[in-house]
Amino acid sequence: MDKYPTWKDNKLQADEQVRVVGEDIVQKEEDELTQTEIEAVEARLTKARTQLILDKPFLGNLVLRLPLIAADSWCKTSATDAKSFYYNPKFIDSLNNHQIKFILIHEALHCALTHFARRGNRTKHKWDLACDFAINPLLVKEGFHPPIDVPIFRQYEGMIAEEIYPMIDDNLDQEPMDQHLYDDHANDESKESDGGMREDQLQQEQEQETKPNNKPSDSNRDGPSQLAQQPPALQPDEVDMLATQWQKNLASSAQLAQQAGKLDGEFAKLIDFFLQPQVSWQSLLAQYMSTFARDDFTYSRPSRRPGEAILPSLKSHQINITVAIDTSGSISQEEINEFVSEINAIKANIRAGITLIACDDKLSSESPWRFEAWDELQFPASLGGGKGTNFNPVFDYINTQDMPSDVLIYFTDAKGKFPEYEPNYPVLWLIKGKEMVPWGSRIQLN
Repeated sequence: MDKYPTWKDNKLQADEQVRVVGEDIVQKEEDELTQTEIEAVEARLTKARTQLILDKPFLGNLVLRLPLIAADSWCKTSATDAKSFYYNPKFIDSLNNHQIKFILIHEALHCALTHFARRGNRTKHKWDLACDFAINPLLVKEGFHPPIDVPIFRQYEGMIAEEIYPMIDDNLDQEPMDQHLYDDHANDESKESDGGMREDQLQQEQEQETKPNNKPSDSNRDGPSQLAQQPPALQPDEVDMLATQWQKNLASSAQLAQQAGKLDGEFAKLIDFFLQPQVSWQSLLAQYMSTFARDDFTYSRPSRRPGEAILPSLKSHQINITVAIDTSGSISQEEINEFVSEINAIKANIRAGITLIACDDKLSSESPWRFEAWDELQFPASLGGGKGTNFNPVFDYINTQDMPSDVLIYFTDAKGKFPEYEPNYPVLWLIKGKEMVPWGSRIQLN
């Protein structure tokens, strides 16, 4: 875990875990909290929420949208279903005021950033981690204090969950810091990977079911409260409705914070990004490529459509596209396959011949590969690569060719050495990650 250090504050002291009775040391009791104790925990949450509204109105107003609900043993720390904030009273009781604020904001941002509506076909556990890793470094940078055992992945700072997801090792032995109950399979998978029901908890659940109406025992002092059971997963229509509602919540909270003059820093950038209309990179690429289609009307071969008027026919010329793929190791095989498939579909529509080049710090020994307009663009068996990133070899290759390139499309994370001068043909960068380019047109892949 040296690569992913946890947040630490030497000023924080652990709660006392033992009490002395005579000369014997006895472990602190693990009984359920009483109603009075749970009410005290809720009061601490309410106090932290009120402080956020005053100090950080943008975040405070988002947190205020989630009702506070004390949860049963299924909730180990905190959780959200995009409708409520669920919490384990014992866990919250173990935190200081700064850490409570962190937990409240963490759950509210899952909702405000519509993580519950953006997973698609991604693996749930890995997506849950990506969502946590997108939020936590941002909160730490803004001065909030997480629970001590929460790892802070600073290399993901400033990135959204879609950008982080492919960078997470499939074998990373890490659990999300909370439970994301909004997923279609949250109830089932949480038992395995989200800190939900396990064998020891299953026994507790069975014991609770044997009690009529799950009523608390009368033997406890002033009786524990009725704790909430795990809510069901969201239905598809609920997901759409909540996504729309949380976008409105995000906009209204931002407006209130701006009026109070308390909206700046990373959150201001985040809001600008998520409130602007989102267009898929596939659509942007198709729009860009359509501008290069050489379709024109000509009278050299008049249209055969019947009628008295002589009409021109549509004449199409083939264009030549160079496609370069960064093989330095930061682009996954899955992403390359999707990219090649999209280029192939566009090529068929605009009559384009394609020269495919693989390059890390030098051109692959097997490239280039040439595909005519009538050929299907197929991914070569091996592109090699895995070294550093240098974009110059691709541009040097194009400059030596007799047939000029109408456009170069470069698929990369943009972390490499760029040519000093912009070429005299259009360059389109398809960027995975947050790096910028010195010239050319940039399309964000995520």
